[in-house]
Amino acid sequence: MTNSSQPLPSFFSRISIAIGAFFRALSDAEYAARLTRIDDAPQPAAAPVAPAPAPAPAPAPVTLRVATPDAALQLLSLFQREARLIDFTQENLSAYSDADIGAAARVVHEGCAKVLKEHFTIQPVRSEAEGSRIELPEGFDAAAVRLTGNVVGKAPFKGTLSHRGWRSAEVRLPKLAEAHDASILAPAEVEL
Repeated sequence: MTNSSQPLPSFFSRISIAIGAFFRALSDAEYAARLTRIDDAPQPAAAPVAPAPAPAPAPAPVTLRVATPDAALQLLSLFQREARLIDFTQENLSAYSDADIGAAARVVHEGCAKVLKEHFTIQPVRSEAEGSRIELPEGFDAAAVRLTGNVVGKAPFKGTLSHRGWRSAEVRLPKLAEAHDASILAPAEVEL
C-alpha cells in the first residue's frame, strides 16, 4: 500500500529495504508471516486513467498540380512581342552607354506594362499604405504575407508594411490553337 503523502522510495533505497527484509524474514518468523499477509492482501484498484486525448487528425496531403509550361511560354512570347524583353535580357550591355541602356529600358518598361494591363488585373495584396504599422493576427495567410526582419515567436505580429504585395485578380491570356508550338517565343525573322 502506498501513502500518497509519502514519496516512493528510489531504486537504491528499495535494494536496501529488500536486503533488510530478506535477512529479517530469515530470523523472525512473525515478520515473515506479516510479509506473506501483505503479499496475499488484495491490491487496491488502480486509479482510473484519463483516456488519452484523440490524436489530431493528420493534415490532408498537399497535392501538387503539374503545371504545363504553355501559359508561361505564352506570357514570355507576349513580353517579347510588346517589349522585346528577351532581346533586352539576352543582350550583352557592357558595350552600351548608360543613356542607351536607359532608353532601351524605357521601351521594355512600357511594353511590359502594356502586356500586364491587357492580360491581367493586378491588385495589391494589402490595402494599407507602405510604411504604415499593421498587425497580423494568428492564422494570417503566410502565402500572401512574407515576414522579414527579426521573426521570433507566434502571431499576432506587429510590424511596418514595407511592400503591399501584388495579386492577380484576373488572367486574360489568348487561347492557343491545338497545333501552336508555345516553345517558339519569337519566330526567327528573315528579311527578303
